[in-house]
Amino acid sequence: MNIVFAVATFVAYTLPFLAPKAFPFLSVLTLVLPFFLMINFLFFLYWLLQLKRQMILSGILLLLGISFLNRFYKFSETNLPEEPNDIKLMSYNVRLFNLYEWLPNEDVPFQISNLLLDEQPDILCLQDYSPNDDVNVNMFKYKLVKLEGDRLKFGQAIYSKFRIVNSGEIEFPNSYNSVIYADIVKDKDTLRVYSMHLESVKISADINQEMDEKRSKFIFNNISKAFRQQQYQSELIKAHCASCHYPKIICGDLNNSAFSYVYRTIKGDLKDAFEEAGTGFGKSYNYSYYPARIDFIFVENFIEVKQFMSLDYFIQSDHFPQIARLKINATTNL
Repeated sequence: MNIVFAVATFVAYTLPFLAPKAFPFLSVLTLVLPFFLMINFLFFLYWLLQLKRQMILSGILLLLGISFLNRFYKFSETNLPEEPNDIKLMSYNVRLFNLYEWLPNEDVPFQISNLLLDEQPDILCLQDYSPNDDVNVNMFKYKLVKLEGDRLKFGQAIYSKFRIVNSGEIEFPNSYNSVIYADIVKDKDTLRVYSMHLESVKISADINQEMDEKRSKFIFNNISKAFRQQQYQSELIKAHCASCHYPKIICGDLNNSAFSYVYRTIKGDLKDAFEEAGTGFGKSYNYSYYPARIDFIFVENFIEVKQFMSLDYFIQSDHFPQIARLKINATTNL
């Protein structure tokens, strides 16, 4: 058993470097890599208590996976003093503001409005957005909204207290998902903020039902198909970012883990705000049995992450709001 889990863990370590379209079967292992790490840790303790040399195998694997551990759990947080020039950014998949009453809450727009008033973000990125007059966004002077659909309008939005001087969209072929971006000017600095919503794996409705061989194959094929689409989408984002000369912030719903090819492709040389200043698991998706982190905020290396929070107590969607307080330590002139 130890050897089986060791091999599976090692294979999972290599998957961020392998394109999902080439290995769709193996790519699913990225979703359970934290589980593999925990199993290897238990094996390590088991052999250690018996003073058996078999502990070396799991010990080596755990050492090799130190960088993965940091993406999964943070023991200490960063919360640096606030300064006037700090920028607070919030990213949130609002699930259409509970339009179809997935949650029993009847006052979701009101609760989200109160959260915005309490947190006072300077920049707000909303995924799975739908226009709703009951959501108070009057604190923002500028906005970018991109919608699709005929009867139901849905898409993404970026709200800003600072001036938006340019904007656009990265369209994904054969998908309702996309990325929008806005060039935002604060003082003498111009930032490009990307809000992304990648292809969903669409398994939440099935995962709690009784599992049989037919259903298992359906879910597995669904994940494999979504991962292949996400690969193409992530490569489009990477190419678009490469042409941008402004400091970049990329945030939103990745619909994949921090152990995936998609994460590695989009993050590139940027910093993960959770790794820089978060604490705990950084859970961003409201799944009962697993601390899933599929929403991210990435920033340039010279942008200091002074605080990061995942508000996992705020249950007004199937996702949790992600908040980062940032400081730009270098300037880019218009």
